[in-house]
Amino acid sequence: MQLDPSAFVADPDLFHALEDRATPIVCDTERVLFHQGDVPAGLYILHSGGATLEMTSDSGKTVVSFETTPGALLGLPGLVGNQPYSLTAVAHGGSRLGFISRDVFTSLMSTEPMVALRILRVLAAEVRTAREALTLR
Repeated sequence: MQLDPSAFVADPDLFHALEDRATPIVCDTERVLFHQGDVPAGLYILHSGGATLEMTSDSGKTVVSFETTPGALLGLPGLVGNQPYSLTAVAHGGSRLGFISRDVFTSLMSTEPMVALRILRVLAAEVRTAREALTLR
């Protein structure tokens, strides 16, 4: 399944609103941000570099694997849906990210309606991209 990585990218206004509340992370080497099945701790914002998102089946077979681009929001569906992460995210060495904890994200969503609306647009783009990928199989 081929997914369009641009579906995970925040528009510049959303990116800056999130960036202002994020704790910076620099990955000197490859770093696992979260594993498929983990309870969401927060949201990662990819400033520069790249990350691989991967989903595996119960038997351990890779079902989906793709590269993200700067501006990507990693872990958003799990965080918004309060469900375990559905993918594993690994940041590449040399990547710069920001991390927003669950509490900060929840507060932001409840106090900033325009941020919440922009988050919904990113989620809608992810759903649309996944549906398009399924129809192209």
